[in-house]
Amino acid sequence: MLIRTRAPVRIDFAGGWSDVALFTEASKGLVVNGAINRYAYATLVCASQAQHPDSVELQRILDKSIRIYSADFDTFIEAEDVRQLEYDGNIDLVKAAVRQMSIQIGGFDLITQSTVPPGSGLGTSAAMGVALIGVLGALKDVTYLPYQYAELASTIERHQLGILGGKQDHYASAIGGINFMEFRGEEVKTSSLRIPPHIRYELEKNLVLCYTGQSRLSGNIHQNVTHAYKSGEPSIREALENLKSIAEATKTALIRGRLADFGELLTENWHNQKKLHASVTSEQIDALFQIARAHGAIGGKACGAGGGGCILFYCQPTREHSVRQKLEEAGTRIIDFNFDADGIQMWHAE
Repeated sequence: MLIRTRAPVRIDFAGGWSDVALFTEASKGLVVNGAINRYAYATLVCASQAQHPDSVELQRILDKSIRIYSADFDTFIEAEDVRQLEYDGNIDLVKAAVRQMSIQIGGFDLITQSTVPPGSGLGTSAAMGVALIGVLGALKDVTYLPYQYAELASTIERHQLGILGGKQDHYASAIGGINFMEFRGEEVKTSSLRIPPHIRYELEKNLVLCYTGQSRLSGNIHQNVTHAYKSGEPSIREALENLKSIAEATKTALIRGRLADFGELLTENWHNQKKLHASVTSEQIDALFQIARAHGAIGGKACGAGGGGCILFYCQPTREHSVRQKLEEAGTRIIDFNFDADGIQMWHAE
């Protein structure tokens, strides 16, 4: 029997960074993001209990071992039991999920795969964490509420693996949709933005998401920004406050259907992202912005922590095809998408 889950990745429109735990201790963070139909998948292959004595499935039950395969990194590991799953830099997120869920049942295979590149800035690791909580919870016959999937996945990254970051990615994957999120300490509030269908369709049509081809380690950029913040640099705190104001304005622009304003707010957000640390941008990213703006983009921003990964542009209503073409000619990969309204999904297959 197969147990499958999928969890969507997200695009962060405004306010990113203000959800990071260190910053939410001092003041409330505000974020607008949207889940999209690109997914992290987790598949658990487990044997049926009623089998012929000589069957392969029964042998799989009896050997009690855990086998994990990551299709994204083409990495395979095997352990006799959960205690042998040591963190060594090889698919540690999956190992941490198995530990977090206190899986004691042996004799199963766990396969993970994402439909966007690792290091894309789209919250891939958070989406995978949510998907893993879902599939392992199903193995234990436990069902969670969406916020519980998000919190458990966040706990894995922050407390088991020591990864710096906030919770917006986990909540977007768990609940889906386009949301306005508020963060205060460990508390999270989410509000789904009621955007009329025709505005959402226009938004999807005019947005262009491109992958630079350069994967980045968000943890390194987080360390740079955290160090600058702790040093008391006034420009960092000012930029964070600006990002929150931009999130408020972005929420209003989307609800009212002011999409040109939305596009300009993307650029305003990007200007403030870059003020956090020089590593947030690069020569390649700056060149791609120039190309996009010259061929019809109203505004844009790097996704996630920046430094590589994906860039999002909002284009003039009849120019997005030109932006796509020129970005592809510049060596990027266009990622087509629609918004995902469902969040984490789970099903069984034979």
